[in-house]
Amino acid sequence: MKKIFVLLSLVMAVTLSACGNGKDLTKTDSIMNGNQVAHNTEAEHKGSGKVPESLKKAEKPVYPVGSKVVVKADHMPGMKGATATVSGAYDTTAYAVSYTPTTGGARVTNHKWIIQEEIKDAKESTYPQGAAITITADHMPGMKGADAVVDSAVQTTVYMIDYTPTTGGDKVTNHKWVVESELSAK
Repeated sequence: MKKIFVLLSLVMAVTLSACGNGKDLTKTDSIMNGNQVAHNTEAEHKGSGKVPESLKKAEKPVYPVGSKVVVKADHMPGMKGATATVSGAYDTTAYAVSYTPTTGGARVTNHKWIIQEEIKDAKESTYPQGAAITITADHMPGMKGADAVVDSAVQTTVYMIDYTPTTGGDKVTNHKWVVESELSAK
């Protein structure tokens, strides 16, 4: 019995340490049907500089690549108030979506953001609220291939950013995505 307890303790410690480095957690919340949905925690944000081939660079972004900005979004702990550097700026449609991870676990609500080019077999027109889609983005574990519902959509410039969380921890590189209204000039 003691060996089982020790083994389970080790598994839990490894699992929690993988999720607890400050850069890997995202808290999202949503209000649906007038009721607040419980906070969902997403683990291990994946920061790759790779973007969909069809994604068009913004011609005149408010915050050009290399700009220093202050993040107003709180997609992840330590993001709000962090100083960031813009590593990409693209014109597209951004979506807040709700989905159940393909890896199991609690439903993620109002995840911000995926983009038009990260929807399987995406049509050219904007998907309306409530539309069913399949995500091709791999920002978070269990996201790629997940069936989702569109919570909201906005045509905008989306930004990929690098920042160090205000809560401490390692630098987050190539965070996808924040929208223009979630940034301010430094």
